[in-house]
Amino acid sequence: MERAMAILVVAVLILLCGSQVRSDASSHRYKAGEAVPLYANKVGPFHNPSETYRYFDLPFCVPAHLKEKKEALGEVLNGDRLVSAPYKLDFLREKDSEVVCKKKLKKEEVAQFRAAVAKDYYFQMYYDDLPIWGFIGKVDKEGKADPSEYKYFLYKHIQFDIRYNKDRVIEINARTDPHSMVDVTDDKDVDVEFMYTVKWTETDAPFEKRMEKYSQTSSMPHHLEIHWFSIINSCVTVLLLTGFLATILMRVLKNDFIKYAHDEESADDQEETGWKYIHGDVFRYPKYKSLFAAALGSGTQLFTLTVFIFILALVGVFYPYNRGALFTALVVIYALTSGIAGYTATSFYCQLEGTNWVRNLLLTGCLFCAPLFLTFCFLNTVAIIYSATAALPFGTIVVIVLIWTLVTSPLLVLGGIAGKNSKAEFQAPCRTTKYPREIPALPWYRSTIPQMAMAGFLPFSAIYIELYYIFASVWGHRIYTIYSILFIVFIILLIVTAFITVALTYFQLAAEDHEWWWRSFLCGGSTGLFIYGYCLYYYYARSDMSGFMQTSFFFGYMACICYGFFLMLGTVGFRASLLFVRHIYRSIKCE
Repeated sequence: MERAMAILVVAVLILLCGSQVRSDASSHRYKAGEAVPLYANKVGPFHNPSETYRYFDLPFCVPAHLKEKKEALGEVLNGDRLVSAPYKLDFLREKDSEVVCKKKLKKEEVAQFRAAVAKDYYFQMYYDDLPIWGFIGKVDKEGKADPSEYKYFLYKHIQFDIRYNKDRVIEINARTDPHSMVDVTDDKDVDVEFMYTVKWTETDAPFEKRMEKYSQTSSMPHHLEIHWFSIINSCVTVLLLTGFLATILMRVLKNDFIKYAHDEESADDQEETGWKYIHGDVFRYPKYKSLFAAALGSGTQLFTLTVFIFILALVGVFYPYNRGALFTALVVIYALTSGIAGYTATSFYCQLEGTNWVRNLLLTGCLFCAPLFLTFCFLNTVAIIYSATAALPFGTIVVIVLIWTLVTSPLLVLGGIAGKNSKAEFQAPCRTTKYPREIPALPWYRSTIPQMAMAGFLPFSAIYIELYYIFASVWGHRIYTIYSILFIVFIILLIVTAFITVALTYFQLAAEDHEWWWRSFLCGGSTGLFIYGYCLYYYYARSDMSGFMQTSFFFGYMACICYGFFLMLGTVGFRASLLFVRHIYRSIKCE
């Protein structure tokens, strides 16, 4: 089963890497005067990245033959809706103030453009797969204190500066002419003449490096310094925590082992070495074991998904503006790794002597997918009401449902069957007593919520600097390409999560509280709650997002992402604690 999953995942890696190679290889070489594909993608408020609309939702000049580009699944999920643009940028053919069309804008169209300019609308196009963007207009606020006095102007002249190397397009920039604008402040009919200019310049830059321009911003020296500071900060946290845990393991546990080996010495001091007195209860199976096993299965699948996404990122699949590659990878790899969730959950559930493995399998399949599906239904409805490109077409929804039905579900069931038939037994170094020992009264800070707060803070503090750049990339227009640094931060996050959970589990057992199973999972996953708390800070303090649609998209999808982190890191925390608990109880002689 695991070998089959490995083959499937390797296949998708080859498929995704191959698509990148084909994308580069299929880029055309052009002859002078040959048409180069130019597609208009979308428009939207600059500060609301999720709120995007089709380019021709605004009353621009529509070309005579409007053709929609066929898009891959990832492009549709990304909100891309490419159509043929009204401009003709033939290879090496310069144009000076070429008229696209003359148009009489009606009052309603003027009001539409004015509302768009007021919200800082930008446009995005693709020329030979190179991105172009710019603002559609500007607001004149100089010397005007009252917003009702603002002047709104629409740009009507775009200049395209294109660089080429022999027969290939290397770079393109779009500049709007600040001296060629039309006033759209008042509700009245306006005559406007849309124009464009094309300039060609030769360059020595090789075609293979034409995308490097877009990743340079995240690799600038001052950005790298901040990233390295983030890593050093995280490493210091790891070192301190490791030293702290080493002290526990080497001193306290060593003393515990020595005292427990000598009954006459250990009998006098129960409080100091309290964990050994609950050896008959520490491996008592947790409550709601079906839910617990399902959470471990989902967390393991999400961990595997994250690792493979990092592998793809590090081999260069997610280069800037590789439209939809990340979404395609997420959907495909999640579908192919569902067998891992089924196997892990059912195998562990059967180890815990569970009997209803079919119900456990259904719970595993729904634990992450169900909240994600409900969130998607609500947000897709909002996008449909707004007529935004984030609203998925019916055909795309059918494709996703088919992937879930024909790939995800069968693999989940196969994994579950393999897990049920694995016949693995739970490895407990100590026998469990018939009746559970009563847990002594503990101070408030040893309860679940305070422990989760302590457990989540340290891992979060190790990643919070890097979080800003990720948020600015996902929920903004900053480009993030330093995946190697992000991978190091991810490894540090896993180490800190495992270490802090182990430490808190030891203190819990030392206090003779044997219900550590759920506690270790909740403490490990609590970093996800801290990340969601950071969402609130980022939205109100670090971004200019506004409006119901953008707000609901931000908090809705971030809730799903943070829930995924909760499951993944909870699994890491529990697995680390389980190794630790098995180790310490294996090192003593249980009566």
